[in-house]
Amino acid sequence: MSVTETIKAKLTSAFAPEHLAVIDDSQSHRGHGGWREGGETHFNVEIVSDAFSGKSRVDRQRMVHEVLAEELAGRVHALSIKAKSPAE
Repeated sequence: MSVTETIKAKLTSAFAPEHLAVIDDSQSHRGHGGWREGGETHFNVEIVSDAFSGKSRVDRQRMVHEVLAEELAGRVHALSIKAKSPAE
């Protein structure tokens, strides 16, 4: 399974999102730190879930980081997260 598919599967399982977009933005970082041939090193995540209701931006970021800890310790160099509740 690709890193993109793994991220989607883990976030779907953990948060049952109403909306989830996982964008591999690695090509934009070609030649920069953490970039590797083949991509899947830099990601943008947009997620909307009830799990984020009443949580601060920092808490939401921590929640996503906890779910993706293995990927962040490995191949993923950078992760941009936009986590919102359905009311936002």
